Amino acid sequence: MKVYAGSDIRNVAVVGHSHSGKTTLIAALLYAAKMTPAQGRVEDGSAVTAYDEEDVARRTTMSNALAFAEWKGVKVNLIDTPGFHMFVHEARAAMLPVETALIVLNAQTGAEAVTDRVWRYAAEVNLPRILVINQVDHPKADSRIGRQHMIELLQEKWGRQVVPVQLPIVDRDGFHGVVDLVTMKAFLYQPGGDGHGEPGKIPEAVAADARAAHEALVELVAEGKDELMEEFFREGTIPEQHLVAALHEAIREDRIFPVLYASGLRNVGADHLLDFLQVYAPSPVEREPVAAGGILVPPSPQPGNGEAAASDSEAAASNGEAVSAPEDMQQEIVMRRVDDAEPAALYIYKTMSDPFTGRISFFKVVSGMVRTDAAVQNFTRQEPERLAHLSIMQGRKAVEVPELHAGDLGAVAKLRVSLTGETLGEKAHEIFIEPVPMPEPAMTYAIEPKSRADEDKLAPALHKLMEEDQMVRFFRDPQTSEFLVAGTGQPHIEAVVSKLKRRYHTEVTLKAPKVPYRETIRSRAEAQGRHKKQTGGHGQFGDCRIRLEPLPRGSGIVFVNDIFGGAIPRQYIPAVEKGIHESAARGYLAGYPVVDFQVSLLDGSYHDVDSSEMSFKLAARIAFRKCMELARPALLEPVMHVEIEAPDEFAGALIGDLNSRRGRVQGMESGGAGTIVRADVPMAEMLTYGTTLTAITQGRGSFHMEMDHYDVVPQPVADKILATAKAPVHDDAED
Repeated sequence: MKVYAGSDIRNVAVVGHSHSGKTTLIAALLYAAKMTPAQGRVEDGSAVTAYDEEDVARRTTMSNALAFAEWKGVKVNLIDTPGFHMFVHEARAAMLPVETALIVLNAQTGAEAVTDRVWRYAAEVNLPRILVINQVDHPKADSRIGRQHMIELLQEKWGRQVVPVQLPIVDRDGFHGVVDLVTMKAFLYQPGGDGHGEPGKIPEAVAADARAAHEALVELVAEGKDELMEEFFREGTIPEQHLVAALHEAIREDRIFPVLYASGLRNVGADHLLDFLQVYAPSPVEREPVAAGGILVPPSPQPGNGEAAASDSEAAASNGEAVSAPEDMQQEIVMRRVDDAEPAALYIYKTMSDPFTGRISFFKVVSGMVRTDAAVQNFTRQEPERLAHLSIMQGRKAVEVPELHAGDLGAVAKLRVSLTGETLGEKAHEIFIEPVPMPEPAMTYAIEPKSRADEDKLAPALHKLMEEDQMVRFFRDPQTSEFLVAGTGQPHIEAVVSKLKRRYHTEVTLKAPKVPYRETIRSRAEAQGRHKKQTGGHGQFGDCRIRLEPLPRGSGIVFVNDIFGGAIPRQYIPAVEKGIHESAARGYLAGYPVVDFQVSLLDGSYHDVDSSEMSFKLAARIAFRKCMELARPALLEPVMHVEIEAPDEFAGALIGDLNSRRGRVQGMESGGAGTIVRADVPMAEMLTYGTTLTAITQGRGSFHMEMDHYDVVPQPVADKILATAKAPVHDDAED
């Protein structure tokens, strides 16, 4: 396998709405590049990036997959991403290791809900975007008026920088060619062929449109550069060699978002799309240097304070005490160029758990170059690793390479401790790449093994799946002792259960999802807690006075020590804080954790002999319960931010249904395939929403929801919840 320099690499994330044909388009590109003997198909599992058994069974991409095509001296790395709203976080993660987002649109529907979302993700990281209108061969997508209307809609949504660089050739024979608006040449294809077009004459039916589109493209490219504008006004056009260079620069700088046309299923336009990526997509070395966190460095010493600080540290070291880093230590920002001459650094953007190979880590070489068997340091965990058998991935197949250069994407099996989102590199040149933020899981189910053998295998199997999918959570509910599995929604969790059975032969059943209620307080309260017990010999004595105050949502628990004069010895104060946290975790109203409050330790007393950490912890629990009685406790429920996309005619029914679910509609807008409704709805009302949405919209609607905030449950609803909830058990002694 040839090793490519960074300048000869194109890293592309293929993103877009579900059923826009991303996986099929990648299969067409690989076949056109002669990377596969035949064009793979999603339906029979032969598509290179549809290797996961769940993807094949459900006929939808559920996690990122990598493939590469060698094309005219360039290696094009293609990351296939999910388009289903429930897995769109994978598409977001795929944008960190690439330099281009290839946004695929369905020629019948245009920009849809997930298309908008991935566009926003790309804009957040200033990622160049290339649009491909796919499935042009569909009967509903063959009119000139329809194509022009779609371009106008895209320009209305994303600006006039969205400009065609091709026109499709569609006639009575269907879609069988494209016109390159840069070179003003036509390329004609045999639908269902190998994806290679033959140069031909521009048909008369599109000649006028092509000339007008060429002039619009030239004018838009020239707008960004004074010298090009002068040449444009002087000559009336821009020479091809200047236009190519200027268009490449405009795409790299996000000044132009080019639109191309293709049919992945019938392999029309594949070679020209590869040509476009080779010429116009930026290489890794063209992008700006990566801003990464470096080593911790102390701030500049203030005049007169340097000697005192140094002497304090020396004194502590001489006494054998651990010297902790000062709180004001700062992380130095390092600008790391994508260059072989820089120190080696890798970022792991995906982990795959293979039942036979084990853990496979997908990474980008951020800087420097790495060779097989290289020793590196995991900067996140401060652990050494060895890169045995470097590979590049063609779907599931690993192709070994001796080395990888800056900007390339690679993979390595069986790293000891490294997981997704972690940074590795040369030990002497420590940096940290900020991982992609992941949303919180939206739904939780109780999971129960079917047999004792399944119980023994459940935890190890789920932890392997958690390494692979960052949106899977697995934990035990301390209140119910049930095992819980959390994910982005019901289909996601069902896929996890299916993988447990297929890969790890572990069978489980799912129970009704649990709503993670919380408790809080609405007013201020003070109380004293005293724990005193005499059982012969040393007794138990702890006494503390605390004050609880409500905090804004999301503040958690804040502990403040306001003790003066040694009313409680310093060594017992952590025990008071621990007692508060333990009581808060047990809850007060119905056993749900108490959150969003500040507890201030005001006063107390102790006994020289009978006081202990346990005594003060129990005293704190007593004081906490007394405060809760006075602080107007309330139940909190998670509120989801929901985005629903459906045809316009169902908007009224959807809003009525949301209102019946205690939802608050935040806004509506017209989308590519209808109306998008945004609302905040309590999670408890959304547990079975997928079934309802299918019934209301006749299967034509889709929705996405993510955790937004907690809010107070209305009292009538809270009364019903509390009537069925299990009250917390208090086992603290008090005299």
